[in-house]
Amino acid sequence: MKEIIDKGKSFDWGFSSDSYAKYRDIYPEKMFDEFYRLGFGGKDKTNLDIGTGTGVIPRFMSRFGGKYCGIDISDNQLSKAEELSKGLNIEYRVGVAESIPFDNCKFDSVSAVQCWRYFDKEKAVPEIRRVLKDKGVLVIAYMQWLPKQSAIIDKSLNLVKKYNPSWDCFGDRIKVKDSSFKLDGFIKKEFLEFDCDIPFTYESWNGRMLACRGVEPSLSAEEVKRFSDEHLKMLKNLTDDKFTLKHQVAIFCFEKR
Repeated sequence: MKEIIDKGKSFDWGFSSDSYAKYRDIYPEKMFDEFYRLGFGGKDKTNLDIGTGTGVIPRFMSRFGGKYCGIDISDNQLSKAEELSKGLNIEYRVGVAESIPFDNCKFDSVSAVQCWRYFDKEKAVPEIRRVLKDKGVLVIAYMQWLPKQSAIIDKSLNLVKKYNPSWDCFGDRIKVKDSSFKLDGFIKKEFLEFDCDIPFTYESWNGRMLACRGVEPSLSAEEVKRFSDEHLKMLKNLTDDKFTLKHQVAIFCFEKR
């Protein structure tokens, strides 16, 4: 069954593609190194990124070698992915996790980053198993802001909720016992997590918030403009123009059995 998100309020990531492409390529290098260590990417491997958005994961992982594919439900997101991936060995297709548009046993590894909760797990998990080779690897990851450790994050999230009360902003640490990551037909190989300080400016943090689900994908253009103006004013009263914000990276690695 698919999880109910934001109390059922509709959203469309395609409305945020410009901000997403510009402000959400912020994952730390350590995350990509861990993906490679866990078996996602590498010479002679074929790898699929589900919910690829603007192609952040395949674009950054392509340096490790191998063939990469990305699927996403949004044409706008994939248009940005294609634009940003020129010269790289990446194929993009419109598609969803519940009906992956590739043949059986095609991939050595599959990743799902920042998107796992959007899938109908009862349909998506068997589909992922179908397209994975024997002992293929599935990597599920999140980079999670930590509002309890930052007044800037906390106040920014509360401002989003002022404009979009239905938004589920998260904020709690992801833990190894998280029940949503128990998958039939897979063996859990590893869970790892680490904190990282991500650098921002007024512009880039405001852009990051615009590109969250609660703002551009969900609000009218007028509401987005009012949020952005108020958010920038708030930031200038809180901090200097260069600051870091602590995030948690959580990675679950599974093997097809």
